Amino acid sequence: MSLGSGIDHWGTNPSDSIDAALTAIESSVQDLLATDPAYWRTGQKKDLLERLEKLQAQQAALKLRVLALAGDIAEETGAKDASGWLRTELLVDKAVARAQVKLAAGVAKYDLVAAGLADGVVSLDKARVITTALDKIDNDPVASAEDLVLAEKLLIDYATQLTANELRIIGKQILREIDPARFEDAEAKALLAEEERAQQKTALRVWDNHDGTIGFDGVLPTSVGMRFKRLVEAYAQPRKQQLADKGAPLPPWERLMGQGFARLVETIDPASLPRHGGDATTINVVISLEELRNDLGAATLGYDETNGTTISAAEARRMACNATIIPWVLGGDSEVLDAGRASRLFQPIQRKALRLQAKCCQAEGCDMPPEWCDSHHLNPWAAGGKTNLKDGALLCPHHHRLAHHPAYVHERLPDGTIRFTRRP
Repeated sequence: MSLGSGIDHWGTNPSDSIDAALTAIESSVQDLLATDPAYWRTGQKKDLLERLEKLQAQQAALKLRVLALAGDIAEETGAKDASGWLRTELLVDKAVARAQVKLAAGVAKYDLVAAGLADGVVSLDKARVITTALDKIDNDPVASAEDLVLAEKLLIDYATQLTANELRIIGKQILREIDPARFEDAEAKALLAEEERAQQKTALRVWDNHDGTIGFDGVLPTSVGMRFKRLVEAYAQPRKQQLADKGAPLPPWERLMGQGFARLVETIDPASLPRHGGDATTINVVISLEELRNDLGAATLGYDETNGTTISAAEARRMACNATIIPWVLGGDSEVLDAGRASRLFQPIQRKALRLQAKCCQAEGCDMPPEWCDSHHLNPWAAGGKTNLKDGALLCPHHHRLAHHPAYVHERLPDGTIRFTRRP
C-alpha cells in the first residue's frame, strides 16, 4: 500500500516510512485475527475492546486529515471532491463518501475536535455531533467567536462523559449553558421555528401493495411522533412479554410493532372519530350473500370493486365481529338484501361482560389478557347468529383470525374454551 511518492510533508523521511508504518499496522491486525478470542481471558477482551475504541478514533483522525487535503486526488480524477474517488475506487456509497469528506472539512476547522480524535478521546460519531453543533453556533447571529471557542471546549469535555446521542442533546443547548440570560430567548425562538418547520414537513403516504398489504410512510412532528411510538409500543409489549413468559422465540421487534399498530387501529373508539363526508368515519364492506357464506369468498372494502380493495370473506366476517364497519349484503343484480346495524356489533357493556366472565382469550391453551381480545360471534350473523353473551366468545387477535380462517374449524368445549382444529 502506498500513499504516494517523494518526500513527505513533514520533510524528514521518504514516503516509504508511511508504507512501513501501514505494513506494521496491517501485520499486527493479522496477528490478532489469527488468535481465537474464545481462549482469551476476560481482562484481555476488555483491554482489547477499550484500546480498539481509542485506535478507531485515531484511525478516523488520520483518515479525515488526509481527506481534508485530498484536493489533488479530486483534481487527478476530475471529481468535484475526493468523495468521487471513494465511490469509484473504494466502492463507498455516495452518501457515505460525501459525509466523510464533509466531516473531514468540519474537523479541520476545529483544532480541539481534531486533537480529541487524534488522542482517541473523541470517537468519530462524537466528532460528527460536535462539528454539527459548532457549525450551527458559527452561523448563529447571536453567538460570538468567543462563544464558539468556549462551546468547543465544553463539548470536548462532555464527549469524555456522554454517549454520542446524549452529546447531541447537549449540543443543542450548549449556548444556553454558556450564557443563560443571553441565549434562552434565542433558543426558545429557534425551538418555535423548528416546530413550525416540523408542521410544514408533516406528511403521510398510503398505498396498496396489491399483495394483501398496505404500505405507508411519513414524517411527524417530534411531539406527535413520540406519542405515536409510545401508543404502538403499548400494544406491542404485552405480546412480546407473553411470548417471553412462554419461552417462545421472539419475532423481530419491527413485526411486533407492526402488529401493535394494527391492533391500535382496530381498537380505536369510533365514537371519538370526526365525521367525514356527512357520515361517521366508517369502512363499508360490500359482499354478496353467497360470498359471505363461502369459506373462500371475497369482499370489497369500499363501495365498488373499481374504487375499493378486495379482502377475503373470512376477514370481512372477522371485521364484522367488532370493527367499525357497515356490511352491505347483496343478492342477485346487486340488490341490497341487508345493511349492517349497530346491533350487529357487540356493544361496550357486552364486551365488558365477556371480559369479566372469560378472564382471558377462550382459545384452548391461550392466556392473552381480556383487554387485548376481540368479541367473536360463535354463530356468524350471516348464518343467523345473534349478538348476545350466549353466542359470544373472547378471542385474541391470533385466534380470532383462525376462527374466520377457512383452513380451521373450532368448537366450544364443555368448560367454555374454544378448540381449533385444522381441516384435513
